[in-house]
Amino acid sequence: MPRTTRKITFSLPREMADRVEEMAKQEGISRSALLREALSHYMEENEWQQFFRYGEQRTREQKIGPEDVSRLVEEYRVDVGSLRA
Repeated sequence: MPRTTRKITFSLPREMADRVEEMAKQEGISRSALLREALSHYMEENEWQQFFRYGEQRTREQKIGPEDVSRLVEEYRVDVGSLRA
C-alpha cells in the first residue's frame, strides 16, 4: 500500500526543538503529530488573513464603510432568501 504521507526534514533551533519535544510528551502525541497540528493552525490562520486583506481591499475599492454594513447584510439575506424560495 502506498504511503499517504510525505517525509520532510527541517531544522529547528535547539531551544525550539526542546520545547517541541516537551510539548509532545505533555500532549501524549508524537513530534510529527504536534508539528502537523501547529502547521495546520498556521496555514488556516494565514488563509483567514488573506481573506480579510481581500475584503479590506474590496471595501476600499468600492468605498464601503461601516455605515453600509447593515444594508449590505440585509440585501444579502433577501438575495439568499429569494434563492431558497
